[in-house]
Amino acid sequence: MTSGTDTAPRVSKRLLAWFARYVSWYLRRNFHGLHLLRLTDVDGFSGMPLLLCLNHPSWWDPLLALHLSQRFFPDRQHAAPIAAEGLAKYRFFERLGFFGIERGTRRGVSRFLELSSATISRPDGAFWVTAQGEFTDVRRPVVLEPGIGHVARNAGRFVMLPIALECCFWNERYPEAFACFGEAVFGRGVDHLPAEWTAAFRRSLQATVDALSERVQQRRASNFEQLLQGNAGVGGPYELWRAVTARWQRKQWHPEHGRR
Repeated sequence: MTSGTDTAPRVSKRLLAWFARYVSWYLRRNFHGLHLLRLTDVDGFSGMPLLLCLNHPSWWDPLLALHLSQRFFPDRQHAAPIAAEGLAKYRFFERLGFFGIERGTRRGVSRFLELSSATISRPDGAFWVTAQGEFTDVRRPVVLEPGIGHVARNAGRFVMLPIALECCFWNERYPEAFACFGEAVFGRGVDHLPAEWTAAFRRSLQATVDALSERVQQRRASNFEQLLQGNAGVGGPYELWRAVTARWQRKQWHPEHGRR
């Protein structure tokens, strides 16, 4: 296990703070809302390294994860792997804690394990990984790549927090984004073999994905804590007509389609 921090991604705090504000604006612009379901208290992890295991349903996952990281764990040192070809398109992500991995190569595996160990060897470290390895529909069973089990095996004492993500349409033109903090798994690397850790994390993430999907299907905003309120309305001449009509009728104007 690598115990030093010199191999960890070097994060620009100024760039990260600016980009976090941009991400909040960008999410509000493209979603009607961002909603959170909490199945565990994330305030009780102080002083312990975090291994955050996410599903991977959409392109939005890194941005949603970055928003969650700065909202709930702003004082931690974050790192997250990303496909090398993807990082080549968004090179500035390297300054935000992302690092490129060449999938299917021994060098990629070695770099993944080295940087994950460098991150979660720190009490304030937070290592984020979409452990499915590729985009996967939320309705498919959770299957994890074996690498996350080796990350856990190489760790000392740590907390694994499963996070489920989902995006869908409810009543508005703009989609809704959802996140769920599942039941945390506390452990030490020596407690299990890598395959056993992977199996335990798969069960935990599957339960989190299922819990979130059940609440999303109920289509009740009251099931969730609202983290961001975004765009509403249909735009264009029809939206203008609705606003003018409400003004003529001296009614309060609400752009949401689903609000009465």
